[in-house]
Amino acid sequence: MSETKFSNPFKPGAGHMPPYLAGREDESKEFRKLLQQETILDNLVLTGLRGLGKTVLLETLKPMAIESGWLWAGTDLSESMSISEDNLALRIITDVSVATASLVLGVHERQAVGLGGAAERTEIKLTFGTLKQIYDRTPGLVADKLKGVLEVVWKCVDKAGKHGMIFAYDEAQNLADHAGEGQFPLSLLLDVFQSIQRKNIRFMLALVGLPTLFPKLVEARTFAERMFRVVVLNPLSKPDTVKAIRVPIDRSDDCPVKFADQSVDVVWNITRGYPYFVQYVCREVFDVWVQSISVGRRPPVIPVVEITRKLDSDFFSGRWARATDRQRELLAVIARLPNCDSEFTVQEITESEMNRVSGHAFSGSHVNQMLASLSDAGLIYKNRHGKYSFAVPMMGDFIRRQTEALMADTPRPSNRPTTSGG
Repeated sequence: MSETKFSNPFKPGAGHMPPYLAGREDESKEFRKLLQQETILDNLVLTGLRGLGKTVLLETLKPMAIESGWLWAGTDLSESMSISEDNLALRIITDVSVATASLVLGVHERQAVGLGGAAERTEIKLTFGTLKQIYDRTPGLVADKLKGVLEVVWKCVDKAGKHGMIFAYDEAQNLADHAGEGQFPLSLLLDVFQSIQRKNIRFMLALVGLPTLFPKLVEARTFAERMFRVVVLNPLSKPDTVKAIRVPIDRSDDCPVKFADQSVDVVWNITRGYPYFVQYVCREVFDVWVQSISVGRRPPVIPVVEITRKLDSDFFSGRWARATDRQRELLAVIARLPNCDSEFTVQEITESEMNRVSGHAFSGSHVNQMLASLSDAGLIYKNRHGKYSFAVPMMGDFIRRQTEALMADTPRPSNRPTTSGG
């Protein structure tokens, strides 16, 4: 049989749009409600673990907003944007200018040289240069300058018949205040948008990030708790996972492979509905099956062990490498908790059977210190209620596989008697 030319439709990767976006109807409905606001009372926080499709969902929200008469501005918030208030203000002005460059602020007239010469009329548009001039000429602190720019922008947006503007920022958990340096970019963002929204300016924030995002917002400004509607992304249900698996290949009549019910169940058991893992596993399975078909063989059963090992290497190992040996011992204790995939406490860790029977049990103070370090390493996060969770989906399964493999590779002491040489 000749090799098929049907390309693999599955797309694992950071922010890559899947061939079929399954199971995000409720989140989209929530966003549509926010778009209907005449006065901005609620902004959006879209949060969840890595691999849940936050960036992909944000990209699907953009056309919804534009169709509803909103302009859209935004980008990824890198840590460099959080260095200073000026950096953040410049980022916002830059993003706004992309959306407003065609809007007219006014007309500049210049009398032509010579008698009877007609005046030259030049439109002044809201380009970056214009916005930066407004920013520089506005007196006051950075917050005053940024408010001045946004108020001018709103007059032009409203005049153009637009409903408002969405300020969408991905990786927003990178934004932070730096009291030691006297820089408060996160607080600046919240203060500015609360102020302009009170003036009935329809500029809405849509912040996307890891579960640490909303606690950081509230810590910076307590009013943030009332300023945002928090939408938490969860893994797909099994029916939605089935759609994510089958729809991309069922759309084509010439796809060489099909996922039978048993194969779908295997993918579900491996991925637990995490969108990134669904794309990853399906891509691997598809390639294996197509290669078998191309040489005239029947597609084999899904190589679960091999795909899991490859997933461990590609997705988990880099994060695991950030932990010290002692931190890995603590993570192994956590991974044995029955609730390790949801939330756990310091007390549950210290009182667990695995901690008690280990040769070097962890005390409560030691666990607190190590969890803080693991949080800095991006492996653990603390929620607003003082409980902890893995920051990476299905991390517990990976850690158990690592510890079991280590135990299997550790040579057992021999019962054979030893003799001394002489």
